Amino acid sequence: MPPKLIDLHGRTIDYLRVSITDLCNFRCIYCRPTEGVPLVPHSDILRYEEILRIVIAARNLGIRKVRVTGGEPLVRRGVVDFISRLNSEIDLEDVALTTNGSRLPEMAKGLYQAGLKRVNISLDTLRRDCFHSITGADELDRVLKGIDECLEIGFDPIKINVVLLKGINESDIADFAGLTIEKPIDIRFIERMPFGAEVPPPNSPASFSALQTLKIIERVFGELRPMERAEMAGPATMFKIDGAKGKIGVIDPVSGHFCGTCNRIRLTARGSLRPCLLSPTEIDMKSFLRAAPNDREIEAYIKAAVLAKPASRFSNINKISVGMNSIGG
Repeated sequence: MPPKLIDLHGRTIDYLRVSITDLCNFRCIYCRPTEGVPLVPHSDILRYEEILRIVIAARNLGIRKVRVTGGEPLVRRGVVDFISRLNSEIDLEDVALTTNGSRLPEMAKGLYQAGLKRVNISLDTLRRDCFHSITGADELDRVLKGIDECLEIGFDPIKINVVLLKGINESDIADFAGLTIEKPIDIRFIERMPFGAEVPPPNSPASFSALQTLKIIERVFGELRPMERAEMAGPATMFKIDGAKGKIGVIDPVSGHFCGTCNRIRLTARGSLRPCLLSPTEIDMKSFLRAAPNDREIEAYIKAAVLAKPASRFSNINKISVGMNSIGG
């Protein structure tokens, strides 16, 4: 029987999200401030060898799934080799990647050969002008080409993450849902979580609810069929249009509150373990790791992070002063 990481609230923690860089080639309005963010010295970012050592310790404790994120992970040099090592050197049940898709046209094949089979692509609109206004980049055609490349190569599943932005991308919802009819992809609509105690900048949009999203889709395509949750599925509630090749999901952290089933912890690119996305608690793993601990001591540090995981994010949500770009997607 493999070991299990259990937090103080009885939840099994088996999922580690690993940010390998806080850099990104996009400047999305809900992620990064318009004035930009200060560059982090390279020495302050975890080296791949350090990340691998943490992942090995986490796997020994019961972590089964690792998702590589950023920033934009594909801008970091050596990422393909890193993915290969995750797959070949560590006995993980699942290795996945979240990307903005802009570098997939030239990198998808190498990533697949490195053992990556699951990819999430962040894409909030199918309109070129809207894409540019959200991301600050004229890269929609490249992202769409990257999705097609992943389909051609055989990635499975391919998930497209759509952050719901009030007044900006409601008109894209039906078009996104329609993609699932002919393509074996999952479109996941995600409520944007409020972040930070400060008043958001003027160009920072609010979210709208997953329930509204489902109603928009059903007005166009008829009643959606609920899908059963797979064993290692994430927080999305899945549906399907009758006869469609792909699926539709909604992730509702604001209106649905799924803290009670949360199974994840996060490792930031700067080397902090975060037990909860929306908690200010961080455990400085980098300084500890660079003090040359043994493997058992690393495992004890990870256990301490899991035990610091709160029951719910709601008592902490207004204490977060850092942006999503500093934590990792």
